[in-house]
Amino acid sequence: MVKITEDTTLEEVLNFEKAHEVLVKFNVPCLSCPFASQEMGTLTLKDITNAYGIDLKKLLKELNKKIN
Repeated sequence: MVKITEDTTLEEVLNFEKAHEVLVKFNVPCLSCPFASQEMGTLTLKDITNAYGIDLKKLLKELNKKIN
């Protein structure tokens, strides 16, 4: 069983087919940001949630539920 954590990068998350819809639901702005596309390999979920005030625990719970 694969598990997404706070240290998982945005690039890794987007490798899961159903993860994109969860990120959209949580209004993760990085999906359409041209700067984020340059940093996807190093930008972690913790970084994103801290920067945009997104509930990390809820996001992780829903992502892991969706991909498994």
